[in-house]
Amino acid sequence: QDPFIAFHLDKTLVRKYMSPLLIGELAPDQPSFEPSKNKKLVEDFRELRATVEKMGLFNPSCTFFMLYLCHILVLDVAAWLTIWYFGASTLPFLFSAVLLGTVQAQAGWLQHDFGHLSVFSKSRWNHLVHKFVIGHLKGAPASWWNHLHFQHHAKPNCFRKDPDVNMHPLFFALGKTLSVELGVQKKKFMPYNHQHKYFFIIGPPALVPLYFQWYVFYFVVQRKQWVDLAWMLTFYIRFFLTYLPLLGLKVMGLCACTHRFIESNWFVWITQMNHIPMHIDYDQNVDWFSTQLQATCNVHQSFFNDWFSGHLNFQIEHQPRHNYWKVAPLVKSLCAKHGIEYQCKSLLTAFADIVYSLKDSGQLWLDAYLH
Repeated sequence: QDPFIAFHLDKTLVRKYMSPLLIGELAPDQPSFEPSKNKKLVEDFRELRATVEKMGLFNPSCTFFMLYLCHILVLDVAAWLTIWYFGASTLPFLFSAVLLGTVQAQAGWLQHDFGHLSVFSKSRWNHLVHKFVIGHLKGAPASWWNHLHFQHHAKPNCFRKDPDVNMHPLFFALGKTLSVELGVQKKKFMPYNHQHKYFFIIGPPALVPLYFQWYVFYFVVQRKQWVDLAWMLTFYIRFFLTYLPLLGLKVMGLCACTHRFIESNWFVWITQMNHIPMHIDYDQNVDWFSTQLQATCNVHQSFFNDWFSGHLNFQIEHQPRHNYWKVAPLVKSLCAKHGIEYQCKSLLTAFADIVYSLKDSGQLWLDAYLH
């Protein structure tokens, strides 16, 4: 019930489509709550959600998000003007590439808001602008993001249910339990005891340019998402038409690779700081609130941290982002009441914990593998 409420803006409309799936109702004398879940915690969480709703903290601020979009568009135009005015020598080229990388990272954070339907009161407007931001500004499909991201939030850090931890075991050994299991089974797809080192090679610099860049096209063609493909092509056509006359084909290609490299590093460090150092395991079927807290941490609030991470430093509270700071104390209070750890770190500590956790799980794998 809790993920359903969180994921659906227009619940009446969704229930209409779900009504044919109704197969029956529990008799009054039948238990309606699973014993593996904390009933009192769930009730308190639902009460907290109702309180936040009454306070109006779920009400979107279109002004906030439109200004955010405008700042991305300004940076995008500034990147082109830099090359147009100063030419394609080294410094203007690098400055423009940094601006384009910033545009890609910030557009990534913004599309996340529209994808969560947290900007407009009508779902269709969220979906439309989502396609514009992720498709036209980034060259990626909205359907691909939706397909992966809602699975992630339903079961964060649950192996085989959260696609964001599918890097285990092919590339990394994640989590204490899963790493030991791999070692006991004598599985060695990679030298996991060195994963905290090769993470710097196949993680931040490579994810977007070497994987996402081609996989998104495979995804839309395989699933026949032709509208998404059309939106994606507008990004590449616009980039080609605006930068080819100024840079030529080879330098334009180098520019595209450079800003994807910047975006990739930015994206990976921010998105992984909240999850990789946290609890990763098979699904234990605990209540949704507990699942979120054991798989997620926050990073301290500051103007820079908020902007740099697209407010993903408030990963626990999550949506809508302009009210995170108001909701966080209420969530902390609920955690304290039920003895649940609410982790909040500095930005650099969160980055370092990615590496430390990879080193620890790699060592656990090695010990189990050898002994």
